[in-house]
Amino acid sequence: MGEALFISICIPAFGRTEYLKRLLDSIIIQIYPHFEVVITDDSPGSEVKELAEQHPLRPKIRYYKNQVTLGTPENWNEGMRKAKYDWIKIMHDDDWFSGPSSLGNFAGFIQQGKHAFYFSAYSNVFPDGRTEPVYISDRQLTALKQNPQKLLAANRVGPPSVVIFRRDLSVQFDNRMQWLVDIDFYIRYLTIHPSVFYIDENLVQIGVSESQVTRSSFGNRKIEIPERFLLAEKLNPESLKDLVVYDSWWRFIRNMQIRDEKEIAENGYRGTVPEAISSMIRFQKRIPASFLKIGIFSKLMLFAHYLSFARTK
Repeated sequence: MGEALFISICIPAFGRTEYLKRLLDSIIIQIYPHFEVVITDDSPGSEVKELAEQHPLRPKIRYYKNQVTLGTPENWNEGMRKAKYDWIKIMHDDDWFSGPSSLGNFAGFIQQGKHAFYFSAYSNVFPDGRTEPVYISDRQLTALKQNPQKLLAANRVGPPSVVIFRRDLSVQFDNRMQWLVDIDFYIRYLTIHPSVFYIDENLVQIGVSESQVTRSSFGNRKIEIPERFLLAEKLNPESLKDLVVYDSWWRFIRNMQIRDEKEIAENGYRGTVPEAISSMIRFQKRIPASFLKIGIFSKLMLFAHYLSFARTK
């Protein structure tokens, strides 16, 4: 495989040692040997430290107790800052590697290519034991490569545990976010490092539970609205010329039932709203909300607004 490639597996921990042990157990059986494990511990107690000190993986573990609770996602950033190696593999403590060759497969594809960002297929694992494999199609991958901002329409990459990327501390997770934090990071990272590679192998198992921050944030206007517009501040306004991105905003305004721009400020965002989005809100306000729930009608109205707004710009 050529010169050894060294990987920092960064684990932001907060209690839940039964999950963390499962992850560490999946790491210790990895065939690929060139890695370190960086645990940054947000827990109030000592249970994570005790597990790290007692686990057979201990020689490869560097454990850090955060002096103050950093929270999600700043604890993810702390792991990246503590990492010694050039390649970052964040693993959330409730996720784990699919098999002993997972890390080696990531490393092998990295060594074969010249990309900065890799992600793999994965399986969602539910509390009742059900599994749901998740793959990305060629069409979806092409769209991602053409314009990372299309992730606003759907997160085709997946959670951070399925990603490995070259360390670049100029791009970190935005600690003001919890709902769109991964999408925001992917878009900004891929804007700077546009070379992305998809591994069509199921290398990671994603533990799914109702207690996860992203799942508990779903549909919460106080979280979703300000984060969406905070992300919009960072995006190139030209991205709204892309119909997929435009459609994602149309659906967001409709699904959040934003009928007046003042609702955006009332829900916590007081920055500037892009003119295209303001126009979209005014346009949707003239249409009965019940009509917007009809898929074909909503699409027709979307196209009508997109064409009329585009002609004026």
